[in-house]
Parts: sequence; C-alpha cells; structure tokens
Amino acid sequence: MYLARMSMAVAAILALSAGCSSSPRTVRAASLKPANERKKAPDFALKDTNGQTVRLSDYRGKVVLLDFWATWCGPCKIEIPWFEEFERQNKDKGFAVIGVAMDDEGWDAVKPFAKERGINYRVVLGNDQVADLYGGLDALPTTLLIDRGGNIAAVHIGLSGKNEFEDGIQELLNTPAGISVPAVLVRSK
Repeated sequence: MYLARMSMAVAAILALSAGCSSSPRTVRAASLKPANERKKAPDFALKDTNGQTVRLSDYRGKVVLLDFWATWCGPCKIEIPWFEEFERQNKDKGFAVIGVAMDDEGWDAVKPFAKERGINYRVVLGNDQVADLYGGLDALPTTLLIDRGGNIAAVHIGLSGKNEFEDGIQELLNTPAGISVPAVLVRSK
C-alpha cells in the first residue's frame, strides 16, 4: 500500500512539473544563452484586454518575459504570482511581462480570470499563428526571456523555478543593450 501511494505521489509530481500538455514531456528550463547564440524573437501584433494592439517590437530596449499560458493550466497558475511580482519589482528598470493566453474560449475565459487574479501585466490573446511563429507550443506554460535587443535569451518549458527566472531577469537587466556577454560569464545551471 505504501509503495502504491508513493508511486501515485511521484506520478502526480511529474505530471504537475511537466506542464499542461497532451503528451508526457520532460521539463526543460534553460539558463541564458550566450548573446552570440540568441535568435530574434518573432514579432507579433495581438489585442490586449482593452482591445489595444500589442507588438513585441514595441518593447525593444526592454527585457521581456513572454509567457504562453492558459486559465486551465495548473503550473501556469503557480507562475502567474511570480510574474506579477517581477513586474512590480522591475517595471521601472526596463522590464515587462507579456502574458499570451492560449485559451480556446478566448476572452470569455481570460478576462474574468485576469480580473479575478488581479494580473498587473499586459495580457494578450494568442492564436495558432503566434504559437507557430515560436516553433509550436508542446506544453504550457512556455516562457521566454527576451533581451533588450529583442533576442531570445532563454526558454522555459513547463513549470520552472522562480529563482531561475529571477536570476535570468537580473542578468539581462544588468547587461546593457548591444553588449555581448562572453559565454564564460553566463551562469549555467
């Protein structure tokens, strides 16, 4: 009986940590890529909760945490308060969070959820075309850290640790735009 309960507990933990996907995946959390290995983040134009068009290119010069999530995703709900905190602590330092909601029900699900949770960062409604721009989304949450030059510095698939995000954000905020950081100076985990 004890082994059965332990097996069920381990399975539950693995399911939670893998993110919300239709197939089993291993969580991959990346430390920052060296600047010379980063690729441009694809631009998009999506509507926010107020109907305003949000373009990723409008955030050039800022460090951006770009989070693909859904209201039904358990791991996403764990990360959202972290992202709200990061927004509060760093918005005056050239940092922004953009949440890309991937709910099939659209604004009918997203707006009440965002209002109830008090999400303090921009939330836009995603679609398959945006997901395809980013190579498809195998799991939610999928979160990218984008440097001041608009390049993808890190990709986190599934639930990642809060400290991994904090470390990456601080490192990117402390690196001026256009400065290339040698690979030996980039922390690896």
